[in-house]
Amino acid sequence: MKKTTFADLSLLFITFIWGTTFVLVQNAISTLEPFAFNGIRFFMAFIILGLSLLLFQKNQLTFLNKKIILSGFLLGFWLFLGYATQTLGLVYTTSSKAGFITGLSVVLVPLFSFLILKQKPSFPAVIGVSIATIGLFLLTMTDLAALNIGDFYVFICALGFAMHIIFTGKFSEHFPTLLLTTIQIFTVAVLSTICSFIFEDFNKMFQVSTISTPSVLLALFITSVFATALAFFAQTRFQKYTTPTRVALIFAMEPVFAAMAGYFWANERLSLSALIGCLFIFLGMIFAEVPADRFLRLRKNKLSKEMQ
Repeated sequence: MKKTTFADLSLLFITFIWGTTFVLVQNAISTLEPFAFNGIRFFMAFIILGLSLLLFQKNQLTFLNKKIILSGFLLGFWLFLGYATQTLGLVYTTSSKAGFITGLSVVLVPLFSFLILKQKPSFPAVIGVSIATIGLFLLTMTDLAALNIGDFYVFICALGFAMHIIFTGKFSEHFPTLLLTTIQIFTVAVLSTICSFIFEDFNKMFQVSTISTPSVLLALFITSVFATALAFFAQTRFQKYTTPTRVALIFAMEPVFAAMAGYFWANERLSLSALIGCLFIFLGMIFAEVPADRFLRLRKNKLSKEMQ
């Protein structure tokens, strides 16, 4: 199997984990406030990654310097910004609008990729992005006529996630994966804890009765191990073998998996437009996988047949 194909399948599996844990997180933050939840979640993931680093990849510590610390902090900052502004935006806007606007990172990534990394997206990727964006709209059925401050916060969230994808692609080629991942996860944990102290009831973060609630414990365990430590390690490890645009399209499948999880686990029902939207997102991802040279050959063959 080609490295690119394996990388894309690994990232798709990560997206599946994120999408299917959405219901768990929603249940947990009804008991434990969002910043506190993320603070504990990312600290637990940091401990897992840190122990793995010390036990299995201790030699990577020789690469610890100012450059990798700043790179890891930058990745952690963009990731934190995405989580923080999405949480803040949901206070003022609907989950459907937040889902659509967050998904606009699929459009922002090719733009930032061109401006920052000087990587021009292929024609199939541009078409795939367009199809996936239509799918996101159909899935969420967003009313764009009534935008508010919450939508602005969620757009900042989309910027944060887009920049995280861009810089992960940039830094993952130059630094050891586990060390870089550990630094960025620690950054998110610290920033989330600071925000919990400023904006929330900080004492709840240390209340055993709150944290020991079954829904909170289950969500913290699954998200810290699988949706954070494993997921971001895999993203940092495999994104170097693919393009940021393809990563963004794969991550656009997250609301599709979330909708599937809601259908099976929370008895939520999908409308016809939502089902069509899921199909469009999937087709957009598949279309972007078509190699540009193969697409050009097919187009050239079609034109030559029409001229005959």
